[in-house]
Amino acid sequence: MVSESVLLDSRSQRGSVAGRTEVLDKVKALSVLPDGVHVTTQMVASYFEVGETVIRAVVHDHREELEANGYRVLTGSELSCFKQLCGLSARTRSVAIFSRRTVLNVAMLLRDSVVARQVRAYLLDTEENVRPQPVDNLIRAHVDLDLTALDERITRISTETASRIIGQTIVPMLNHLIRASGEQRRELAEIREDLERVKQALRGREPVGAVAAGDAMERRTFEEHVAGLCRRDGCTVTGTGGTGGAGGTGRPGTDLVGRTADGRRLAVRCVPSAPHRAVESGEMREFIGTAGAEYGAEVALFVTTSAFTPAALDLATRHGVTAVHRALLEAWSAGTVLQVLR
Repeated sequence: MVSESVLLDSRSQRGSVAGRTEVLDKVKALSVLPDGVHVTTQMVASYFEVGETVIRAVVHDHREELEANGYRVLTGSELSCFKQLCGLSARTRSVAIFSRRTVLNVAMLLRDSVVARQVRAYLLDTEENVRPQPVDNLIRAHVDLDLTALDERITRISTETASRIIGQTIVPMLNHLIRASGEQRRELAEIREDLERVKQALRGREPVGAVAAGDAMERRTFEEHVAGLCRRDGCTVTGTGGTGGAGGTGRPGTDLVGRTADGRRLAVRCVPSAPHRAVESGEMREFIGTAGAEYGAEVALFVTTSAFTPAALDLATRHGVTAVHRALLEAWSAGTVLQVLR
């Protein structure tokens, strides 16, 4: 029989039960990201009711084992795609993700977490239940018991077992389903709808797409095109009268201002450009200063028909600006809603 101490100290024993992730939900609901598969360091710490530094210490000491069970650190383009999918903060430059198998691995390594000890108890109980039981010995052990006492004991054990199963398994699972299922299904449905709209638009579009047409637009026309996309997604926007703006007495560096559908302050920079020209860091820095200092923007979009230099993208990431490049603008024009505007 595998004991808790052996489980804590033996990697091979942990590996033998690493696939029984169902025990996690028997203790409490494990919240996951909108992709329905992964969790962040913060979510793991919340599940085990410990600080994030404790989880990072476990990763530091057992990184190779955890990576073998699904732990990964996302950066670069892979991180950008994951942030779009899961709605993570645009300021995040890297993110560690855990699979359910990795979370169970952490439960077998955390010594001082009450939740982790409960997970190990369920895990060991499950391991014991799948082993063959010496039925004959069990019968002989109870032969001499008084029938009345035996009946009372069976009744008590049945009642306790039923209460434990209902309280620690069924109720947490139902709570988890109530909290997670609706939100995850809604997010996945939105993603599917966005993908379907893009596919339909790409199948039926003319040889010149929305962004290709934007290459020939005057700045004012392009600004009105972007304003229309914002309004389509529930925003209220107006021109600032800045560089390239329409009407008003705004300042240079921002073309559109307004509010998102949920009331956040919005600032948008619209730069139609030749495909071979990339937006430089100076333009991005000017927009960051104007959007924040002049308009107090909570959501900032820099939209272009070309691309961004690495330095400009780095500035955008550090200051929470959504850089809408040529490919993303094509998808937005085809019907996809930008994650930051959801």
